[in-house]
Amino acid sequence: MNFRTLVIALLLAFGYAGAGASRPVKRTLKKDTMAIVNAYIDSLKMRKLYVDSLAAEGAYNTGSDARYFKLFAPLTFYHSPAGKSLLLGKGGAGADSVNDEIDKALMDIYLTRPELVISTETGLRKAGSIRDDFDKPVRQEMELVDVILPEKDEPETVPEGLFIKKPNFWSFSGDSYLQVLQNYVSDNWYKGGESNYSMVANVTLVANYNNKRKLKFDNKLEMKLGFQTSPSDTLHKFKPSEDLIRYTGKVGLQAADRWYYTFQLLAYTQFARGLKSNDKKVYSDFMSPFNLNLGLGMDYSVRTKNNRLTGNINLSLLSFNFRYVDRKSLASRNGVRGDHHTLEDFGSQLTADLTWKISEQVKWKTRLYGYTTYRRALIEWENTFTIMISKYISSNIFLYPRFDDSAKKKDSDIGYWQFKEYCSFGFSYSF
Repeated sequence: MNFRTLVIALLLAFGYAGAGASRPVKRTLKKDTMAIVNAYIDSLKMRKLYVDSLAAEGAYNTGSDARYFKLFAPLTFYHSPAGKSLLLGKGGAGADSVNDEIDKALMDIYLTRPELVISTETGLRKAGSIRDDFDKPVRQEMELVDVILPEKDEPETVPEGLFIKKPNFWSFSGDSYLQVLQNYVSDNWYKGGESNYSMVANVTLVANYNNKRKLKFDNKLEMKLGFQTSPSDTLHKFKPSEDLIRYTGKVGLQAADRWYYTFQLLAYTQFARGLKSNDKKVYSDFMSPFNLNLGLGMDYSVRTKNNRLTGNINLSLLSFNFRYVDRKSLASRNGVRGDHHTLEDFGSQLTADLTWKISEQVKWKTRLYGYTTYRRALIEWENTFTIMISKYISSNIFLYPRFDDSAKKKDSDIGYWQFKEYCSFGFSYSF
């Protein structure tokens, strides 16, 4: 112990001398420094006597006793130190002096430096115990052969159970409704009709192909048919109020982000004869007229970030229009001159087909179609406002202004303009 005392005294003396080297003071130990050294030496003596007593009892063997790992492992909160401290009297203390001392030391750290505790005994138990099978030898079964045969070149095979599906670039959708309506028709509407109450059914089918690279192929088929009855009509029990068969097909080759070089085909006619109240004359019929428009131009895909406004705008500067009228009596009414059934001309056309989801319940679908030969012009603007009352119940407001200066002009204030509207309520279904 005398040698250890001398070493500690020298270290403290050198440290003090180094700290005061910048000042011209005498390098001697002060009395208070020696008092600290003596107190530290006395505490070491007491700890040595205590450890020696434990070693004499055979309870303090640091070489083989694994219980001391708690003092050197990452600090963990064990239940034993806290349990012994909370018990009245001696409790479980005294049965094992080594565990008592370890628990006492840990409890002092818990109370003075709780920030050092990084885990708990409960967490260690959840993590599981240490594996005890490390002493078992690991043996690898080997088969010895006299000659190693060369490996055979076998073709690569697809693992059993692996299913490779070809990408499907087609998408299908559609909507339909069956509704009753109140209908207004101007007296010069090109297909005839009159204001009344009626019923209308509509089916729209969409099949689009897009390979996500350069090519797309859009197809849309629209079919609408409605009938009406009028008390004032003594010749017809019922007559068509809405009648349309229209197909729109486009083949597009991508030119830029949303621009496509497009070839568009538009064809439309109707199902049944168009009639007026108390009039035997037929104003329109199936294939009377039949319109076919072929356009070459550009197509722009419209899609906002929130997908509320979607659709496309097609502009064909070069467009060929073919009109066929099967009934000769309706030829002049549809712009066909002379003793002919057909009308062919070239021009330009614009088609804008957009859907705006105003809210979760209100949707506006609009279609603007314009064709001109720079001698005559045709403009159609269809607007359908749909109000969803429930998943299968809806109400529609349909507004349809139309301009056609190839038709026969009537003496009225609106001239070549025609107008149609209706308001309906009924069942609807989309897929």
